[in-house]
Amino acid sequence: MKPVCRESYKFRQDISIPCYQIDGAALLRPAAFMDLAQEIAYWAARELGFGYDTLHIHHTAWVLSRMHIHFENSPKWLDEVSLYTWHKGASGLFYLRDFELLGADGHPAVTATSSWVVIDEQTRRFVRPEDLQGLLTLDYEVANAIAEPAPKIVLPKDGTPEAAGEHAVAYSDVDIIGHTNNARYVVWAMDALPPEEAARPVKDLYINFNKETTPGETVQLFRLRQDNAWYVEGRVDGKSCFVLKLDY
Repeated sequence: MKPVCRESYKFRQDISIPCYQIDGAALLRPAAFMDLAQEIAYWAARELGFGYDTLHIHHTAWVLSRMHIHFENSPKWLDEVSLYTWHKGASGLFYLRDFELLGADGHPAVTATSSWVVIDEQTRRFVRPEDLQGLLTLDYEVANAIAEPAPKIVLPKDGTPEAAGEHAVAYSDVDIIGHTNNARYVVWAMDALPPEEAARPVKDLYINFNKETTPGETVQLFRLRQDNAWYVEGRVDGKSCFVLKLDY
């Protein structure tokens, strides 16, 4: 799906929520929002001259590092919504991008902020902003869907996580970069929760991507409940590959 409209520094995509993106309560699934966000981010970056195709020529690629999604009023099946995104500039190694999904009434239903890095496709290491000068033309205006950048998330030290299964990285998990797509980690994490907990409406979702995973690897999943939040961490050979926090 291509964004239908550019409004100054923002891009807009009008969407009718399809049946394959909803849960048992007919609400947009958190992982489905991430699918929508990464698609509009692709088109926005492409139109601004620093999309996948441009970076790929230079053997580099965008990788999502952190994200915070706030669900104010999750849209339902067949709701007519408008998804906006805009680039907010750089902060250290991170490039910041926000999202806002407006309901049919024009009020924010979902807001999000994300932090991205550029990696070398061959070495898989970060590419520093100073090494990208001339490649990334950063035309942006600061506006906030969520003012604070997505935070670092770790498992609470005063709790003991319990094993919650494992997932072998498979064909359906992998994207064009050759590693697990970011939205798939949310699917794994929510599937690792008790079904009645996963089905509760989420207020805030925070996720950090710490290490990429690829086909042939098996991710061990651990979960921990603290107060009214669930944490899920995925590990490969004892090393964290992602940490997710769900506030209800």
